[in-house]
Amino acid sequence: MRRHTLRSILTAATLLAAPAAFAQSSAPAAAPANANPVVAIVNGTKIYMSDIQADAQSAPAQLQQLPPDQLFPLLVNQEVDRKALLAAAHKEGLQNNPDVAKAMQDAANIRLENAFVQEKVAPQVSDAAVKAAYDQQYAGKPGPEQVEARHILVQTQAQAQDIINQLNKGADFAKLAEKYSIDPGAKNGGELGWFSQDEMVPAFATAAFALKPGQYTKTPVQTQFGWHVILCEGKRTAPTPALADVQDQIKQKLANQAVQKVLDDARSQAQIQLFNADGTPMKTDASAPAAGGSSN
Repeated sequence: MRRHTLRSILTAATLLAAPAAFAQSSAPAAAPANANPVVAIVNGTKIYMSDIQADAQSAPAQLQQLPPDQLFPLLVNQEVDRKALLAAAHKEGLQNNPDVAKAMQDAANIRLENAFVQEKVAPQVSDAAVKAAYDQQYAGKPGPEQVEARHILVQTQAQAQDIINQLNKGADFAKLAEKYSIDPGAKNGGELGWFSQDEMVPAFATAAFALKPGQYTKTPVQTQFGWHVILCEGKRTAPTPALADVQDQIKQKLANQAVQKVLDDARSQAQIQLFNADGTPMKTDASAPAAGGSSN
């Protein structure tokens, strides 16, 4: 029932924090320090430490666990292989193949689009912007209303109704949850802890927040997970969340708003014509402004 946002971040701390560690293994101790040394040359094209650091960031997690003296040569040889392959492809003129040329241009366009959006969005999600949004939306204000609840999840409405009938006769909710519920929390008597309304799917949240402490749902509640019987154990106003607890949420919201503004601005400056799937012009509302910017 609870909604989750999962995010995975790859890091290469060893490479990024101390690039000089690689340089020390391949250069005399008396050599002058170089923040971005050349680590290989292929047909006159230089490969820099910064290229290796970029590769490290996108390397599989298993490779990132290797010590620097093992990871460094692997990544250097990977870059050498790529440069050698690129040279061989150019030698054969593969870049002139229409399909290949289009794919290369598409990739370049995507890279440019992403760089443009990132350049416009990054200032909008700075630490200062996040702090300002926190001060405006959270600081000094009470948190959301929350409910503390237990629930029993079963597969059919009839099963849920039978459980309600047992509760009406005085049965213990937690024991019924342990016996009948197919939810992973059944072993804890169906305990869900405290949650706010937006943390649960709508049907479940509506039913839970309609209850008073000590009440349970008198009719089964259906969600995409099955049929629920819900017991409300308490209600409260949550404390004001700390910045650290909501900064990721704020940053995501600011990013979404900034990206949408970039898109809206770009579309407003473009001449846009829309067509149906059969190629015929798409009809537009005469009272609505035309898509894109005005023609000159």
